[in-house]
Amino acid sequence: MAVIWENSKTLIIPVGLDRHIINSKAQNFIWQILHLLRPAKLTDLHREKHSCYLRPFLVVGQEHGPTHIASINGICPSERDQFMSQSSNGGKKSGKKNIKTRLMHMGSDPDNFHGFVNTPLFRGSTILYPTLDTYLSRTQKYTYGRRGTPTISALEDSITELEGGHHTALTSSGLSACSVSLLAIVKSGGHILMTDSVYQPVRSLCERLLKRLGVEITYYDPHIGSGISELIQENTQLVYTESPGSLTFEIQDLPAICEVAKSHDIPVLVDNTWGTPLYYNPLKLGASVVIHAGTKYFSGHSDANLGSITTTESYSKIIRQTHGDMGQCPGPEDVTLCLRGIRTLSVRLERHQASALEMANWLVDRPEVASVIHPARKDHPDHALWQRDFNGSSGLFSIILHDVSDTALGAMLDGLDLFGMGASWGGYESLVIPFNPAPNRTATAWKTDGRALRFHIGLEDVEDLKNDLDAGFTRLGANS
Repeated sequence: MAVIWENSKTLIIPVGLDRHIINSKAQNFIWQILHLLRPAKLTDLHREKHSCYLRPFLVVGQEHGPTHIASINGICPSERDQFMSQSSNGGKKSGKKNIKTRLMHMGSDPDNFHGFVNTPLFRGSTILYPTLDTYLSRTQKYTYGRRGTPTISALEDSITELEGGHHTALTSSGLSACSVSLLAIVKSGGHILMTDSVYQPVRSLCERLLKRLGVEITYYDPHIGSGISELIQENTQLVYTESPGSLTFEIQDLPAICEVAKSHDIPVLVDNTWGTPLYYNPLKLGASVVIHAGTKYFSGHSDANLGSITTTESYSKIIRQTHGDMGQCPGPEDVTLCLRGIRTLSVRLERHQASALEMANWLVDRPEVASVIHPARKDHPDHALWQRDFNGSSGLFSIILHDVSDTALGAMLDGLDLFGMGASWGGYESLVIPFNPAPNRTATAWKTDGRALRFHIGLEDVEDLKNDLDAGFTRLGANS
């Protein structure tokens, strides 16, 4: 149980919402304390104005009533989790358990929601304040629907725990998470270093918005590693990485880049959507900000749009401020769907990984395929970096076909039964899209003679997927 001493005469013990029955161990602990103190008076205090959690408290004092309860509003999630975890889930701390186990329980607080396993879906704009003092001081945890709900907190705290960060902010999409992160740090007259393999909409953000705001952008070779030191200027404000690139799958030497950036007091931002925190941990490698399109593997079912930004302590305040200033607010249903999806993240990723590797190994032997681009394969040029920094791979990779006509490619793709053609990835279904990154490269050149295809391998039976592509290759050959 969490115990807070306000002074030598007052003990405050959080009990739970609506006088919820606490577990027996916690009860025994409370009564042992009471036995020692032999208090003259017990007061059941509801909606104490200084408590940002607005939860009932058992207040034990030697004199008449409580004196003052210190506000715990604004503390970081890790401190709040430590405080709260001891009064919920029987005092168990999830951080000591395997990540596969923790995924099942993080963001879940049955003691505070009448025993319901899942955090309820909170919808709302207006949040009431119990007193004028609370309204003026904003000391309660939730102040306005756009600024957070218990549903949002549950997912933010879960992602923070997964990434090992200080704080997470949720946004309405992966691209908005990228936008908030960049705009929080850059200033007019500044300079940023952007990987040449970056997600194309982020490149558009740089070209259309950041340049208009007076920010200079230098695109760099994703293989640059410590050589990035040669590109840093006096006004460089951040380094942006995406490892691997989501079309061409270059693995960046993040520790080397972070070491150089740290020596110049420059933050490194990482898009970690492909690896997820289960397979890649950028903060441990020296990054300051980690971005996700929660739309993809976190959600896992192609039915939600969401982004997340997880930071170290140094950047949590400016990210949170910018997030609020830009009016970012994830949809409540999307947050709930992502909370549901994240429970099965480990199980799904294991299947995505195994199936994608099997498909990649099958494709490399196809006569129609010139090369396979998958970081977990030994023939990938950055395989050693992937092996050093990653714990696994996901379901996304690319291939290069031998040169074929548009007619032949159309015959192959249009007739596919299981592979859909569509943007995004990370859901349960298999996808394929043709791509050509050459027009969006300025620091590096994309040199291939054949057509490029990006695959996302879903959760279908692998033999069925092979049969679907085999029939597609037959159509391709018939129309070549």
